[in-house]
Amino acid sequence: MASKFVFARREKKYLLDQAQYNALLQTLADYMTVDAYGKYTICNIYLDTPDYALIRASLEKPTYKEKLRLRSYGVPTEEDTVFLELKKKCDGTVYKRRAALPLADVRRYLKQGTETPDDSQIMRELDWSLRRYQPEPRVFIAYDREAYQGIDDPELRITFDTDICWRQEHLSLEEGAWGNPLLSDGQVLMELKTLGTMPLWLSRRLTALKIFPTSFSKYGMCYREYLAEPAPERGVTCA
Repeated sequence: MASKFVFARREKKYLLDQAQYNALLQTLADYMTVDAYGKYTICNIYLDTPDYALIRASLEKPTYKEKLRLRSYGVPTEEDTVFLELKKKCDGTVYKRRAALPLADVRRYLKQGTETPDDSQIMRELDWSLRRYQPEPRVFIAYDREAYQGIDDPELRITFDTDICWRQEHLSLEEGAWGNPLLSDGQVLMELKTLGTMPLWLSRRLTALKIFPTSFSKYGMCYREYLAEPAPERGVTCA
């Protein structure tokens, strides 16, 4: 039996340098605390069509977009629980459907086309998207994450991702968190996650540190920088 989860929240992303990161951490100490999980490693396998239709559509910045991925917290074994996720974004709000299953069960489900582990609404949505796109494992992306939550507002969450790496070979979660670096040395990806508006203290501090929102997708950057077919140069005729 799969465990089911549904999330709906607003997310903003920011790219920080080391100085901004260190300064912001000092402010967070007064308002936020490291969550129950502390610092941990996240491993993802992004599922896509052979021509990367899902990420290409996402990079066009439509009102609605979606991604399919397999996620683990740490490097799993066959018996460990992993998460099969459908991540949707519509008008800036992120909706995440995910099912928690043993890695061995997910592998059979994805590779052999076996029946869905249960008949829940979430699994039906996941199954419909998988059958629609017929995706395959395309890219592995891993990173170390440190997560904070608000002291007075636990729904306010800030995460910092470092050592982001990617690879196109050995597309198995149990192979470990290694690959090519995605960001420059010292860069930190911050995500602000909230069900409501950003608190005033945080807005003022981000402005003072010149930290501004950016449109950033780990998978999107990986595709754009390393996987996309280079556009033909102007004036060159292809035979």
